[in-house]
Amino acid sequence: MTETLISVVIPAYNYAHSLRRAVDSVLAQIDDAAADLLVIDDGSTDDTLEVLARLSAENPGRFRVLHKLNGGLSSVRNLGIEEATGRYLVFLDADDEMAPGALAGITRHIARHPDTHLVIGAHWSVFVDGRRSLQVARPLPATARQRVKGYLLDKTISISNGACAMHRDVFAPGNYPEHLRNVEDLPVFAQVLARFPCTVLDQPLAFIHKHPDSMRHDLRQSLAAGAVQVVCEVFSAQRMPVEFHDLRQAFMAQRCLSLFRDCYSHGEYTLARKFYFMALKAHWRTFARWSYTRKALRSLFR
Repeated sequence: MTETLISVVIPAYNYAHSLRRAVDSVLAQIDDAAADLLVIDDGSTDDTLEVLARLSAENPGRFRVLHKLNGGLSSVRNLGIEEATGRYLVFLDADDEMAPGALAGITRHIARHPDTHLVIGAHWSVFVDGRRSLQVARPLPATARQRVKGYLLDKTISISNGACAMHRDVFAPGNYPEHLRNVEDLPVFAQVLARFPCTVLDQPLAFIHKHPDSMRHDLRQSLAAGAVQVVCEVFSAQRMPVEFHDLRQAFMAQRCLSLFRDCYSHGEYTLARKFYFMALKAHWRTFARWSYTRKALRSLFR
């Protein structure tokens, strides 16, 4: 019996209009790879169940469907970790799609790099007006510390769900934090970069669709995650090796600046100023980041 090398997990919550596109993009590839597909409905209230029923009828036995009560993206991914059979996992959002040849490309890459625990691929950003922008996968720094710093602080390392594959062993230090409904992947990607061998595959693995109603742009969820909770999760003892904990304050400032940017772009200037001053308190070098400081000064007159 052939071992399942890659399991693709699609969390589905109220994306009935795009779910077929995501599922079809994977089904077009799994027959040519040691791969399978698992779709998990997170208590959707739209037509997701009907879409999945039709897809299952059209593709009997070609993929599995699970249903659960709504618990958020982290709970879906954690269930996917438990239920998926593959040695590597790809989490593809229901509003995105897998790029042609992605599974074959990942399979070849793993064969060449059998020790890799995180394969970081390129992806296409797709905008509502139809424009596409290729986001390349840049070479990784040599050391784990440089990787963590590049991901959390310098933003020179970008990882997108759907455009990466993770060995299931990387979840031993911690699964997706279910108390976070936003940026829940930050602690996971950080712990992988800190603790496990990682490689880059400069091939587009996904089409990531950018749209205003995406959770990526949900200010309410970003504020609910906050700064302190996220920092504490990323730098918890089980996730982050102690030798990297000196980066904690700088990351606190970075997280506050991210929230400042989100609030500023939504016109929430009072909240924006609050997060700017939190960033300044966390790390004095914040003042020298002029793009943020200029916006903070402008917010005083809005």
